[in-house]
Amino acid sequence: MDAYIILVHLQKLYDVERWTARYEISKEVFRSKMAEGASVNDHVLKIINLIEGLGQLDFAMDGELSQDLVLQSLPDTFSQFIVNFHMNKMDVSLPKLHNMLKTAKSNFPSKKTSVLLIGEVSTSKKRKRTLPKKKKKVGESKPTPTKANVDPKSNAFCFHCNKGLKGSSTLEKR
Repeated sequence: MDAYIILVHLQKLYDVERWTARYEISKEVFRSKMAEGASVNDHVLKIINLIEGLGQLDFAMDGELSQDLVLQSLPDTFSQFIVNFHMNKMDVSLPKLHNMLKTAKSNFPSKKTSVLLIGEVSTSKKRKRTLPKKKKKVGESKPTPTKANVDPKSNAFCFHCNKGLKGSSTLEKR
């Protein structure tokens, strides 16, 4: 047997492993998705290494497909970067894209902050003007409300029994 026949025979024997390796690597490249908050540096380096691994197995991709694979694996926080990348029709190498993504990530706001405003809402439409309190004389007691001095339209209530003074009231029966 000459060297060419031996080489062809070895390729046939070990080609199955090569196909399996190419399948596994391509599956990992096409299904990879960067987790929100993960390191863009580590993620893009991983994708670049997988793409180079496919090239070593005679599965070479052009630059645009490689860029698309990297951009599609990014989370939604990079959506504005991706739009700008496509609008400017950039065609860069993977290491250059890697540097651009690191720069873009460093320009993102660190954390989203939310503000909670707690306040009291008044249900009355009109604010009534409060009159200054009169000083109580010694021996003078607080007058009890009667039907004559209670406005039936008011939402007043008894501080003693917490019942409303609208209509018939418990204070009238006293």
